[in-house]
Amino acid sequence: MPQFTSGGFRLAYDRFGPDDARRTLVLIHGFASNRVENWKRMGWYDAVAGKRLGGLAFDGRGHGESDKPHDPAAYDRAAMAADVVALLDAHDLRRAHVLGFSMGAHVALTLALTAPDRIDHLVVAGVGGAMFEPREEGAMARAMEAASPDEIADPMWRSFRHFADEQKEDRLALAACARGARTDLTRQTLGGIGVPTLVVAGARDQLAGSPQVLASCIQGARAVTLPGCDHFSCIGHPLLKASVFDFFDGWLE
Repeated sequence: MPQFTSGGFRLAYDRFGPDDARRTLVLIHGFASNRVENWKRMGWYDAVAGKRLGGLAFDGRGHGESDKPHDPAAYDRAAMAADVVALLDAHDLRRAHVLGFSMGAHVALTLALTAPDRIDHLVVAGVGGAMFEPREEGAMARAMEAASPDEIADPMWRSFRHFADEQKEDRLALAACARGARTDLTRQTLGGIGVPTLVVAGARDQLAGSPQVLASCIQGARAVTLPGCDHFSCIGHPLLKASVFDFFDGWLE
């Protein structure tokens, strides 16, 4: 299992695609998931390679085969964005295209604000205008810490807990991750993103909300709504791949 080190943590990753690829796409998974479940099992490795792109997918801190600290301070989203930079540096890549899903989209947006020179094109999926709405503080962390999923009243948080259990993830690490410091992704700060950006979310994704609302805050960003998709069905849907690669078509020469 290949690993790289960032901020003192060992993070597992996969590299795939043709050896002579001229461009690389970094895939950043969602909360309670991992590189295999979020990307490989959903056909993204093959799809990326089929487009003659190099691919890099890693397990974020607290997930998959990477280190799993139980301290919320380890999960500052700026530090998690710096993990992407460390991955690029480990492969002598100055820039890459970036696709982040859900939590991974928040990390990708943070990267676009903190290290925009490392991104060529950005796709954020499973996010939208709901990020500007207030949320119940600590609900996700408490769902991870509950003794049983039956104790979790909200069906959304309960579904995340079931997913974490299915993946056999470290729930205390996930709770710490959920409590990590967030980047201030406001309408104003997102206006500072200058890289070409695509925002994609399912029409039934209540966790994300409208992708058009989020895209309107980022200069020149495009938005796509996937009909019939909720938060959990979005990542594996063929329309997501089609939307992403349609966005890429202009620069895959």
